[in-house]
Amino acid sequence: MEEIILKHRFLPKHEILSEEEAEKILKKYNVSKRQLPKIRLKDPVIKVIGAKEGDLIKITRKSPTSKESPYYRVVVDE
Repeated sequence: MEEIILKHRFLPKHEILSEEEAEKILKKYNVSKRQLPKIRLKDPVIKVIGAKEGDLIKITRKSPTSKESPYYRVVVDE
């Protein structure tokens, strides 16, 4: 079941950023984790990739104008 979720054609790529990568992103956009959009710990993709509360997730969506467009979400347990 886990592999099916990640291989769905409409699901954008989700990846957990390392602490170093997360710090670079936060610094680049001059924001804190609290200011970023959130994604729930109960989200099926978050469960499958093994993210935990507080992790920064990079979601890479396909874009017709720039090929790919990254979005960032913070994992919360709400």
